[in-house]
Amino acid sequence: MPDYAALLDAVRGIRWPARSAVRGGIPGGHTSRLRGTSAEFTEYRPYRQGDDLGRIDWKLFARSDRAYIRLSNDRAILPTTIVLDASASMAFPVDTRAKWSFATELAIGLAAVARSSADPVGLVIAHHGKPLQLPPRTRQGVIHEMLRAVSDVEPGGSEPVAPSLTAATRMSGRIVIISDFLGDSEDLLASASRAVAGARELHAIHVVASEEMDPSRETLLVADPESPDIRRPLTSDARDEYLAAFAEWREAVSHAWSDAGVSFNLSISGAETADHAIRRITAPRGVAAIA
Repeated sequence: MPDYAALLDAVRGIRWPARSAVRGGIPGGHTSRLRGTSAEFTEYRPYRQGDDLGRIDWKLFARSDRAYIRLSNDRAILPTTIVLDASASMAFPVDTRAKWSFATELAIGLAAVARSSADPVGLVIAHHGKPLQLPPRTRQGVIHEMLRAVSDVEPGGSEPVAPSLTAATRMSGRIVIISDFLGDSEDLLASASRAVAGARELHAIHVVASEEMDPSRETLLVADPESPDIRRPLTSDARDEYLAAFAEWREAVSHAWSDAGVSFNLSISGAETADHAIRRITAPRGVAAIA
């Protein structure tokens, strides 16, 4: 089981700014599309009849004999929901379930980072049976609720993720999809494109196990975890073909999601710690994460 306490300590202090100004509403940590009277001064504009007299800069008026209003950018919250793929392929490899453990660490860590900015955070888990939903909340124990939820889930089946994304889109302005994208990839991408068109901020995290990147050189009998009847020997020649095809597929997935306006990140279990991946994912565009 992941050491969530150490993870939560490691991500403390990370900030996750919105990629663009958010709709105004409840005060929070993100720049709003609205202009207001917060302490973050932006600029002046001439006073117009009907403006609040309390917003006039009287010191400037005394110097210039002209009335100006101080403008500032309001701050707003950005409800954030994590969509977590819990299909059978996320339990790979079967002896360690490293992919699932890493995915849950990313989910909990990102939720904690969003919560630290006073953003409501929620969780939707796509797994066999009815998807589990925790609507975005700001209350103190919300991260522990999410911890219990992911700890109680056993990855399995081939539940599509697209319906869970649709549910998350109704609840949040920022959605994070954590998946290996081995299931309903076309439907999921179409749902993501609609969410982006609806002014949602989307992040897609492609979780891959290190064993998928570099499988054993010994001849193996491999099976599709979501279709166990499909089995093939992975010989040395087949391994080379697999690596080439897998690399080509990952590149295609990355381009498709990025072209849809989604912030796309590849995260490999065992190649980096979850907190380092979270710093990379939350870093503003054009800014490299600091280890």
